[in-house]
Amino acid sequence: MVQTGDTAPTFHATLANGDVEEFDLADHLGDGAVVLAFFPGAFTPPCANEMVALQDHIDEFETAGGTVLGVSADSAFSLNAFRDEFDLEFDLVSDTDRGAIEDYGMLIDIESIGLHGVANRAVFVLDEEGTVTYAWVADEPPEEPDYEELVEAVETAA
Repeated sequence: MVQTGDTAPTFHATLANGDVEEFDLADHLGDGAVVLAFFPGAFTPPCANEMVALQDHIDEFETAGGTVLGVSADSAFSLNAFRDEFDLEFDLVSDTDRGAIEDYGMLIDIESIGLHGVANRAVFVLDEEGTVTYAWVADEPPEEPDYEELVEAVETAA
């Protein structure tokens, strides 16, 4: 699992930003902090709560120089619908091949609701060089991070 102080694995995936585009994490480094918020699945109540909470803090993240990206194994089309449903202004990354989810050590199964091969809920803050300066991983998928602590982590990293 990726930890504070590690060089963040870069990855290629699909970006859901209203359109569907190719995504390369390396293209987002070097211009402020990057928040990677891994989540199990679009349209599940805990994930919707987390993404809405991140949206509620988006001005603080942006003022601190941070870029927020949600990451899940959902398709880009599903993520765009999720983004629209909850009025999310930040981009979502579709990691359908689970490369990033595996590289960050976040691959889990949530047997109780029949989800297999999804991302555990976790947040990583990367500085401009791609070093992980903050890492939070849920003990149980419904848990959410401390959003004020996350804003502070972005302020420190940016």
